[in-house]
Amino acid sequence: MGTPLGNVRAFFLAGVCCIGSFLFAYDTGIIGGILVLPSFQKDFRYSNAAKTNVNSNSNSLLQAGAFFSCFFIWPFTARYGRRWSIALASLIFCIGAIIQTINTHHIAAFYVARVISGVGVGMATVMIPMYSAEMAPKHIRGRMGSMFQFFFTLGVMTSYWVTYAVSVHIKPSSRQWQIPIGLQLVPGGLLGLGMLFLKESVRFLAKKGRNEEALESLIWIRGGDSEEVREEMDQIIAGVEAEHLQTEGFKWKEVIQPANRYRLFITVTIQIGVQLTGNTSLAYYAPQVFAAVGAGDSKLLITGFFGVVKVVACGLFLIFLVDRIGRRWALMSGAFVMGSCMLIIALITKTHPPSATGGIKPAGVASITMIYLEAMAYNSSWGPVPWLYMGEIFNTRFREAGIAIGTATQWLFNFAFSQITPHAVANLGWRTFLMFCIFNWSLVFYAYFFVKETAKKSLEEMDALFAAKGANPDIAALEDAKLGPRRINSQDGTQTPEHSLHNGR
Repeated sequence: MGTPLGNVRAFFLAGVCCIGSFLFAYDTGIIGGILVLPSFQKDFRYSNAAKTNVNSNSNSLLQAGAFFSCFFIWPFTARYGRRWSIALASLIFCIGAIIQTINTHHIAAFYVARVISGVGVGMATVMIPMYSAEMAPKHIRGRMGSMFQFFFTLGVMTSYWVTYAVSVHIKPSSRQWQIPIGLQLVPGGLLGLGMLFLKESVRFLAKKGRNEEALESLIWIRGGDSEEVREEMDQIIAGVEAEHLQTEGFKWKEVIQPANRYRLFITVTIQIGVQLTGNTSLAYYAPQVFAAVGAGDSKLLITGFFGVVKVVACGLFLIFLVDRIGRRWALMSGAFVMGSCMLIIALITKTHPPSATGGIKPAGVASITMIYLEAMAYNSSWGPVPWLYMGEIFNTRFREAGIAIGTATQWLFNFAFSQITPHAVANLGWRTFLMFCIFNWSLVFYAYFFVKETAKKSLEEMDALFAAKGANPDIAALEDAKLGPRRINSQDGTQTPEHSLHNGR
């Protein structure tokens, strides 16, 4: 079950890493808020007619930068490791954030800064699930992996309340939008500095043949040396060796191996599913969406409480549910509830259209309540689970490539939906929610037929879980390691069979 110190260090590692998720979310939420501030529009000198395009471009260019960074970070992390990759992501993001904060009076300069920040964010979103999954003990890996989404909800909530605060307490001026954007530098800097206090990934070091360093890292993250830690190290090394027995060096033909092909299919489709739920769109354009269902002048305040609901829901899931109900049933139940809420919102908005004047009507209250419930369902299912699932299903050999491809898919469809959503809300109205209802209910069937349960399984067991013919003919080597682990000699790093030691006890 792990030592208390080991659990503390594991959650500390996840917390530092997930500052990157906070960063991504804060940036996501803050843009939707500052774009409705007249001071931003005045400083960057664009017309009311251009508002929708500025909304779309400000978000989609960030995703474009993130999409291309996924392919750059893969070879970089394969050579230099996880820690330095996350530190580089922090540096690049901060450069973009500084440029965004400067009042250049040119929207094109702001767009360029968004692309730069997107590169940093994209790199971080590839590395964080990978690093967290590779270092987490299996009995708390679900909670650690779900912290990615928990920090995301914290970031979104913080951005909503910061936007609300500056809109109420700061008079329209450049400072009104510069403060929310400039605050991104705080988590951006902490992410990079935090890497100085962490160890490199155990599985990365083992893959590079640096077994003594890998053992030191594992002992640190587990809170001390023990027989259990030594046996876990043996299993990790055995798994890496089994993967290397097929060929030396990763080759693209491995993608078409049955087990890898299926896992890659799941990784790509599950990230598409995240976008189909409609929640990323709600996060980007929450003030505009709440206005569309009748929030009126209270849209920023209601958006702030929307962020609180997300944090509470994700926190409850993280503490009580993630390792109890498993991944598959969380996805199925969450998609069903989200689809039901979207249908109710569509019907209310259709039968009781929001008024352009006056306060919030009962129909608007009902729609807002449904959006809150839908967000709670998302942050207990399709919010945290796909990132966790993507980080844990691949073996060490294919993990960098698999997660890079999955994250690139997420950013590509994130880009598409950030372009579509403001136009959909403006032109389709209530039908936007009906569209997301259909998408969500389709995801129930997807999760039932395609997603395999991975809860409480070690990363070295994933090959067996996803095994198809030809997937990994040397998985027996791993099973042998479990039955008779090899001891790493502290003096010279060599390995000796341990069965005679067990027999002699």
